[in-house]
Amino acid sequence: MHQKPARVRIVDAAHELMLSIGLARATTKEIAKAADCSEAALYKYFANKEELFVTVLSERLPKLGPLLSELSKEPGAKSVEENLTEIAREAALFYEQTFPMAASLYAEPQLKRRHEEALREMGAGPHRPIQGLDAYLRSEQDAGRVRRDADTYAAASLLLGACAQRAFAYDMAPDRKPPQPLDEFAAGLAHTLLTGIA
Repeated sequence: MHQKPARVRIVDAAHELMLSIGLARATTKEIAKAADCSEAALYKYFANKEELFVTVLSERLPKLGPLLSELSKEPGAKSVEENLTEIAREAALFYEQTFPMAASLYAEPQLKRRHEEALREMGAGPHRPIQGLDAYLRSEQDAGRVRRDADTYAAASLLLGACAQRAFAYDMAPDRKPPQPLDEFAAGLAHTLLTGIA
């Protein structure tokens, strides 16, 4: 059987380990071992664990960033509510997967600071989706589909904050299930937010 290319194996292993044991405990040594390659081979493709984490986010997780980027350039034929519903759905899925990965960082403040600094240097971080959604809402303001005086940054923070909270809250629930189905949650969130800013 043909083995996958080393880079693919590394990203797959990183995704799996970051999900199962968390970002803090998923060392480059562990990731390389799980990918069946040397740590030196891992560093041939990735400068550090943070770069690998950002790669996992962009290549293995729901495509929140590209969706926001695409919509802010061209809102498309859908209504604002349909777009916000799609964004909320992708964001809920994105945070559902990133929450277990990043949660371990909060137990180690020094590691968390180092991680945040590395992300900042790469121009990445948890503020990026809010900026992307803010840009999309401002493009809808320019098109006259969102009220001129609406605080688009606050609206973006509310929508994405609710999606992140959903991941956190139901991860803690005894049955590990969300209180309502994803599609219902996304539609309700978009509708409720929009009735306040439309």
